[in-house]
Amino acid sequence: MAEILYGKNAAAAINEALIRETEALKAGGTNPTLAIVRVGARGDDVAYERGAVKRCEMIGIDVKKFELAADVSEEELLKVIAEVNGDAAIHGCLLFRPLPKGIDETRVCGALAPEKDVDGITAGSILGVFTDKNTGFAPCTAQACIELLNHYGYELKGKKVVVVGRSLVIGKPVAMMALARHATVTICHSRTEALSEVCRTADILIAAAGKAGLVDASGLGPDTVVIDVGINVDADGNMSGDVRKEDAEQAGAYSPVPGGVGAVTTSVLAKHVVEAAARAAGASL
Repeated sequence: MAEILYGKNAAAAINEALIRETEALKAGGTNPTLAIVRVGARGDDVAYERGAVKRCEMIGIDVKKFELAADVSEEELLKVIAEVNGDAAIHGCLLFRPLPKGIDETRVCGALAPEKDVDGITAGSILGVFTDKNTGFAPCTAQACIELLNHYGYELKGKKVVVVGRSLVIGKPVAMMALARHATVTICHSRTEALSEVCRTADILIAAAGKAGLVDASGLGPDTVVIDVGINVDADGNMSGDVRKEDAEQAGAYSPVPGGVGAVTTSVLAKHVVEAAARAAGASL
């Protein structure tokens, strides 16, 4: 029977460390602060914001919200980003995307200072991931995959890691992060020929293509460690990952959907805010 990699356990360990680090920063006069910039009130954005605020409050991170109307102009949004950049008391910024039609998302994301980009949306942050430099931060979900593996003791060094998915949000950055940890990495996607054969070569499989059931038993070995990042909702409202659950249960280990990577993401966001505050203060954690 596969080991179940519950995200809540990894998140709890991260949170415990962050509470201590936040207290130390506050004792030195720095209050870690996250700015949340939300345009409109999409249900998924509001739900994630609620979870992020709750996590920050539990850790001791201050939150400043910028709630903008769905029809806000691009220039007004850029003014808010400029305000966030110019406020030394704000250490990180979470900008919800996608932005409404008519707003140049590339321009807006590019306006955010990389050192305050705690969710890896700027070119500077992505460059930092690809060059293994501390410029900005990795996308939270991509790093959550690594944090989950670390928590459960799965070493990447020397392992064969197959990533299914090529987005800049998860697939590409998590592949680079695994490579930086000395894994041998293969990137696949939904159009990869003989996908199951490639997946079956993996010691660690990270599925992040956003297609329910894309990977089944034919792509899994008995010892495969499966990190399922897919979030797919069917017509009845049931959530599933990119890997068939009944098949993942026969692998070596797997992260459930829900309850796996997603449960770690807000803790990673908080971790990035605390790290950004430490960098701003010239402190070491």
